[in-house]
Amino acid sequence: MIPLSVLDLSPIKQGSDAAAALRESAELARHCEKLGYRRYWLAEHHNMPGIASAATAVAIGHVAAATSTIRVGAGGVMLPNHAPLIIAEQFGTLAALFPGRIDLGIGRAPGTDPRTALALRRHLETGLDNFPRDVQELLAYLAPAVPGQAVRAIPGEGSKVPVWILGSSHYGAQLAAALGLPYAFASHFAPDDLDVAVPLYRRAFQPSPWLDKPYVMLGLNVFAADTAEEAQLLFTSLEQAFVNLRTGRPGQLPPPYPGYAESLEPRIADMLERVLRCAIVGGPVEIAAGLEQFIAAHRPDEIMVTAQIYDAAARRRSYEILAQIHAPQGAASP
Repeated sequence: MIPLSVLDLSPIKQGSDAAAALRESAELARHCEKLGYRRYWLAEHHNMPGIASAATAVAIGHVAAATSTIRVGAGGVMLPNHAPLIIAEQFGTLAALFPGRIDLGIGRAPGTDPRTALALRRHLETGLDNFPRDVQELLAYLAPAVPGQAVRAIPGEGSKVPVWILGSSHYGAQLAAALGLPYAFASHFAPDDLDVAVPLYRRAFQPSPWLDKPYVMLGLNVFAADTAEEAQLLFTSLEQAFVNLRTGRPGQLPPPYPGYAESLEPRIADMLERVLRCAIVGGPVEIAAGLEQFIAAHRPDEIMVTAQIYDAAARRRSYEILAQIHAPQGAASP
């Protein structure tokens, strides 16, 4: 069985707050740990009213402290927003606190709008063009120190925290392949280049001290419920959130909206269908068939499931149904 993992944006729901969102993340992580999911990742986003994981390393520590065996990590940290040394120290500290359980996925996008990116960095001179150099600097800080090394990550050096490259285009695929790192593709919200980037990564992969063969994890929206009708209703929360984001009105995660898709103008409906085409929504029969089709089409080494479901109990149930169908594996991996 292909392992399953979880991507959680720690959604802040309408009528709720960040504290409740982070508590629900810890509860969901404990639930998924018992079900056998391999990893639980949180993502860095800024100036987003509906996402509570902006301080990603802090959120990871919160979830790791609430669990005992599942791997916990970043999916991802947006490296252009940070000095590599700071990230090495943060994740070295997490690795010291939770040995053998911390992952570090890193991305090139800012995870926010241009004005907020400027507020994060103050200047953009160390921006996207320096990403490959920053990744290599980060890897060096996480490796054992060498004699005479003037700048060291303490904690961090020698921790060998697994580093993943995240992406949704050729760029991330090429960099992950060149550096010999595992690659996570954001097909759950940006599937356009999926059929090009993943084969490119596999063809170009160069073995490295971190990984001897290519390893691909694909993002997938899975909204499972006891009936297909209930699942479709739960899915409308994500549909609304995407439309709000893409039309410049990001907000908190809305409750389900019966008949939402039918209310959209054709242009918006087409956009939604395109960006969310890597989504499986339904009861157990539809989920099983959709998952089998997705695996056959793309041959992932691992699948990272995300489900922005408004009701916490329904979200836990969705992961439970998927686990009953697929039997996740929680064993060690890249």
